[in-house]
Amino acid sequence: MPHHSVVTVPLAAAFAMLYARFVTTFVGPGLSRLLFLAPVLTLLFILPFAAPLYSTRGTAAFFLAWLGEFKLLLLASGRGPLDPALHPVPFVFTATLPVKLLRHSPDAAAVAEKDSLPLLSSSIKVAIMVALLQVFHGKDQMHPYATFALYGIVIYCFLDFLLPCLAALGRALGMGLEPQFDKPYLSTSLQDFWGRRWNLMASAVLRPAVYIPVRARLGAPAGVLATFLVSGLMHEVIAYYITFQLPTGQLTAFFLLHGASMCAERWCARRWPNARLPRVVATPLVVLFVLSTALWLFFPPLFGDGMDDRFIAEFNALLASLVDAGGRLLRLAGIAR
Repeated sequence: MPHHSVVTVPLAAAFAMLYARFVTTFVGPGLSRLLFLAPVLTLLFILPFAAPLYSTRGTAAFFLAWLGEFKLLLLASGRGPLDPALHPVPFVFTATLPVKLLRHSPDAAAVAEKDSLPLLSSSIKVAIMVALLQVFHGKDQMHPYATFALYGIVIYCFLDFLLPCLAALGRALGMGLEPQFDKPYLSTSLQDFWGRRWNLMASAVLRPAVYIPVRARLGAPAGVLATFLVSGLMHEVIAYYITFQLPTGQLTAFFLLHGASMCAERWCARRWPNARLPRVVATPLVVLFVLSTALWLFFPPLFGDGMDDRFIAEFNALLASLVDAGGRLLRLAGIAR
């Protein structure tokens, strides 16, 4: 796959979103707006296939084929994070990336005070990913579940590195963006984990698109299960973009299990409102449940059947390219002096 697609995919997505903004400025919510948006909806499903690497294809599928599609569907009905009244740059930025604009402009002093922490946190996560790439060279002597657990750490570090970088870019362009992760390893319940700490952009899209309409008709438990079902199906779609293998259903089962568990958790909280576990007990139980079910159902479809070897080779090549580019920059700086 030609490397110029790394540039053409985001450019095509950006121009498609500009068209979407132009159309929705003149066409009101409803079926007509949906029909005008249909070409963009189709394009967003096609674009990830043009990404040249497994990781970039999965990332593009997450950004465009999942979140982008849902944002446009909500826009077609006059809801969601997108608004045609936004200026072109904020509209394209929030339409194509997993970010959400703050309702109010952040205080400049507060932003400056927090900048150093994300920089340190991002540096630590990059160091962890580089270290784990070295550990993966001996993965054949490791238990598969131990390897999957390390892949989970890499995924979290990658996302929690990428999204703050996007937030920094948004601030540079004059936009305030909501954080997308909030220390999920400190969750005290599944509802806390999925609703307030993990991948908050997905929650912000699924809530108005799935949970609220289903809850209004069938009740809160049905809304929760429907939301997790849709999330599972979209993860199956992303897995197909990455592996080109037919879905196994394991990802859907993972999310349905968590949806059913959250419903049970809510019922227990209502049944015994004064019997909440202390944080020191609740947090390890939540982390253990999420990790154990992910090892069982989430990671095998993504990293099984040799896919992990491809990811490792790809990340090693990417790391070597970054090191080489950094060396060239240093040499150029030395020449300039």
